[in-house]
Amino acid sequence: MTLPGFPSLPAGWITRFAPSPTGYLHLGHAANAVYVWGLAGAHGGRVLLRLEDHDRSRCRSAYEAALLDDLDWLGLVASDGDTASFRRGPHPFRQSDAGPRFEAALADLERGGLVYPCDCSRKNIAREVPVAPGEEPRYPGRCRTRAVAPDATLARRVRMEPGPECFDDLRLGARVQDPDAQCGDLLLRDRLGQWTYQFAVVVDDMAQQVDVVIRGEDLLESTGRQIRLARLLGRELPPRFFHHPLIRNPSGAKLSKTAGDMGLRELRAAGISPAEVLGRAAMLVGLQDEPRPVTAAELPGFFR
Repeated sequence: MTLPGFPSLPAGWITRFAPSPTGYLHLGHAANAVYVWGLAGAHGGRVLLRLEDHDRSRCRSAYEAALLDDLDWLGLVASDGDTASFRRGPHPFRQSDAGPRFEAALADLERGGLVYPCDCSRKNIAREVPVAPGEEPRYPGRCRTRAVAPDATLARRVRMEPGPECFDDLRLGARVQDPDAQCGDLLLRDRLGQWTYQFAVVVDDMAQQVDVVIRGEDLLESTGRQIRLARLLGRELPPRFFHHPLIRNPSGAKLSKTAGDMGLRELRAAGISPAEVLGRAAMLVGLQDEPRPVTAAELPGFFR
């Protein structure tokens, strides 16, 4: 696969493989790994392993252990580095350990007058702004001008003013998004005190100097808001983004851990080899025409 638009980046540029330990890995994760390790290996990058366990109500230690075991079985190893951000084995980087980092970032936004407390529930928002099934709900700014007393138990939102965010996806080309029109003021911390995905991933990508974000097309619509939030936090140049195709089940929906789609645990138990899993994942996202076995070391060959 040739990538004429892939940028010339400094040696040792950083990307990340960032699963959430809320279930077992499936073929969709293997496909993302094919792109992450393949592109990094073909273009001089390093891979950071990050466990995005910000949702403490759904994450389980058993899922984390299985996730690390599956990566080892596939032969996928995070790059060596001088920081704990790249560490594997019993001490991977976890978002749940980064509370002080997130608190500091929130404080920066608060000092700029960009954050306000919010006592809205999902039900309140759904009543005020009903959406069709499958559509993204937009927060209507209900608490933006209300006198909501600051309270540690309340959620926090950041103001998203109207206006476009323009970026060039490294696979899909030029894109324009308006975060205010898409989602409204962005939730940073929920009413349970948990950091949101959108906030945590931006703060971590800044702190860990991630240069290229390689992820599935299902997250394409999050890009503009993440670029804007990073700029509000002081990041002058956002990371580059590469959104790859998804593996979908027969109904057309993307694979899901909660639905138990094509779990790596089941494939391993059936006697399928790591190279067969990676080869099958590569075929299902169009990188090869047949499920030819591919080892982890051979993944960069798809992208040279």
